[in-house]
Amino acid sequence: MTAVQRIDIDDPEVDMDDSERLYHRGGPFTGEVTEHLGERLVSLDGYVDGYKNGPSREWYQDGTLRSEGTLREGMPVGEFREWHPNGALAARQVFADNGMTLLEEHTWDEQGRPTRSWRKGA
Repeated sequence: MTAVQRIDIDDPEVDMDDSERLYHRGGPFTGEVTEHLGERLVSLDGYVDGYKNGPSREWYQDGTLRSEGTLREGMPVGEFREWHPNGALAARQVFADNGMTLLEEHTWDEQGRPTRSWRKGA
């Protein structure tokens, strides 16, 4: 079994073109890309052939989960969730498999009260 290659987005050998395709050491990157603020991990994204592909997660500086979802060839698919700094759910979005169609969106304030609820076609 091959280990997944992991690099830091701030690595001097990382480059990104205008289409947001990520390169490492001159070639399109496949593996995991991290971002840190100081010693804290604040994002982790999967990449395939230079495009975000797979799980995507972000954290606040204190380690609280900020967002998570899945990307396919750089486009959001399925469910994405975001949280307020206090840990309360802030938003939930559902995207179609084509990554271009938002099917539903729900948002909440920091106390958990609904602020918006929308579904395509409803």
